[in-house]
Amino acid sequence: MKLYTRGQIVFTTIIVGVVVFGLSVFGSSEYFRKVKPNEKTASEKTESNSSEAGEKVTALKNQNESLSDLLETTPEVQAAIPVSDTVTYTQGEIQNITVYEKCSDAVVNINTQVVAYDWFLEPYVQDGGSGSGSIIDKRGYILTNVHVIQNATKIYVSLSDGTQYEASIVGQDADSDLAVIKFDPPEGVELKTIQFGDSTGLKVGQKVIAIGNPYGLARTMTTGIVSSLGRPLKDSATGRIINNMIQTDAAINPGNSGGPLLDTNGRMIGINTMIVSNSNSSAGVGFAVPSETAVRVVKDLIRYGKVRRGTMEINVIQLTSRIAQYARLDVTQGMLVSQVTKGSLAEKAGLRGGTEAVYYGNRRNVIYLGGDVIRKIDNTAITSLADYYLALESKRPGDTVTVTVRRDKKDVELKITLEGDTDEYSAPDRSTVL
Repeated sequence: MKLYTRGQIVFTTIIVGVVVFGLSVFGSSEYFRKVKPNEKTASEKTESNSSEAGEKVTALKNQNESLSDLLETTPEVQAAIPVSDTVTYTQGEIQNITVYEKCSDAVVNINTQVVAYDWFLEPYVQDGGSGSGSIIDKRGYILTNVHVIQNATKIYVSLSDGTQYEASIVGQDADSDLAVIKFDPPEGVELKTIQFGDSTGLKVGQKVIAIGNPYGLARTMTTGIVSSLGRPLKDSATGRIINNMIQTDAAINPGNSGGPLLDTNGRMIGINTMIVSNSNSSAGVGFAVPSETAVRVVKDLIRYGKVRRGTMEINVIQLTSRIAQYARLDVTQGMLVSQVTKGSLAEKAGLRGGTEAVYYGNRRNVIYLGGDVIRKIDNTAITSLADYYLALESKRPGDTVTVTVRRDKKDVELKITLEGDTDEYSAPDRSTVL
């Protein structure tokens, strides 16, 4: 057996340790160098990112080198329009400017005078309301709201060039709060007009533009979106329900009434009519009568001075769960037919009114129970008074509708011909339709 000295053992141990350490270091470096062919190392990524960031900063600096030193931008801010001899605009700004230049001259400021009475009941004339309107015909026809010209003894319209003319009422329709007035432009004056658009294709989120005279500030433009569609809204002044209103967040203020709500092509898709606000100023909730309604109303107002709508000669009450329970009905929604006018087309078609008189609300309000409950008119389900008016809104006298009623716990369909005023009359310069 061969023996080793202590010195030899120590020396051998050191040599083996050095060799093992060297092999482990070599293996580790080889392992970390094994990256995918398309993958960069951390240092390469850092160098690449630094290079790209530098290029972006350089490009941005070159792009904005004409900006004032007061403006600072970062790569995330795509702001700044270069300040130069030729001003540039964003696509949205160009759109707004184009619509304003196209339509603003066709928006008029309307001011009225009304009769008031002093302490001795003597009448005198004072300034009434003010609002907006849209020139819809080169002969001087203007579309506005009924409440803008209500009770007016004199109506004045101011054009974009500052000229003022006295206008007269062609016709007005309280049910839609729309009115047509007219002034006579001087010979040789070419009026700009606003075209009607299609409100039936509107989408929530679509951009809209309002032009009007809020607080008397002529031809002010605001922008927003369609925030809802098909709103039935009750006019607090008249108690009437206006259907299918367009809701918008474009700023609508007192004085905007009667002005146009426009799409991005400058077509009138609504007539700004009212706001819902505790402060009586814009709160982001404005409402416009859709052009679909306006087109139909305007045609009748110019032709006949009024709107001819088909009606049923009946009295109806909106059904509630309390009435349904008291009347022992098996439905809780619909319009209860309280009375049917004797000899009317509705009676001849078989529609039945009630026979049991009861007080409703107070002792001055009597309704009749036991009659039919209207559940549907054509394809429109009737659950409220707004639905009832909506179903008849576009109907004409002489039109026949299918009315589904609930009677004796069964659905019954009736064909009812609508009635209404069919008398026609003409006035000077009203014979031509738009």
